[in-house]
Amino acid sequence: MSRKRVALLSSALVAGGFIAAGVVPSVAQQPPPPISAEPLSGRAVFPDDVDMKIEIEPADGREDDDGERDRGDGDVVVKVDDPTHTVVVRFTVQPDAQFPWHSHAGPVVVNVVEGELVYVPADDCSQHSYPAGTAFVDPGHGHAHSAFNPTSGETVFVATFFEAPATGDLLIPAEAPEDCVI
Repeated sequence: MSRKRVALLSSALVAGGFIAAGVVPSVAQQPPPPISAEPLSGRAVFPDDVDMKIEIEPADGREDDDGERDRGDGDVVVKVDDPTHTVVVRFTVQPDAQFPWHSHAGPVVVNVVEGELVYVPADDCSQHSYPAGTAFVDPGHGHAHSAFNPTSGETVFVATFFEAPATGDLLIPAEAPEDCVI
């Protein structure tokens, strides 16, 4: 065998070994998208008549006489006359990635599975931190907000959308508040 063929065969074997071992040159590696969305269900419709009312009572951290967390005065009631269109999506948010300002057609129940998500409503620009194992409700219906991953690892959450459009985007773009810096 000629030297040229031996060198070519050796190079191919070394490259094959790297690929088999899962080592790929960094040039070929693509970074993950800042935010990825994976539908866990198709868009579904309740066959029964369903009405929904969600009352969001922000906790102020104090306990009542019965040991329950005391609720503040900032209650939000979300009435959903037709929650029939639903979809469930798993989002993966890379470190420091932020959602653009947006709203949703209806309420969204968010379960944080991994990491931490900071939710920022546009009306007061307050930051609400939700670590893994916690959940919250975004009222939708034009309630503009953003959210971001403040950690050095991935944040993963599962969102259940109610009143989801039959097709198209689940996020409705919104203007960023002028005085809100995240």
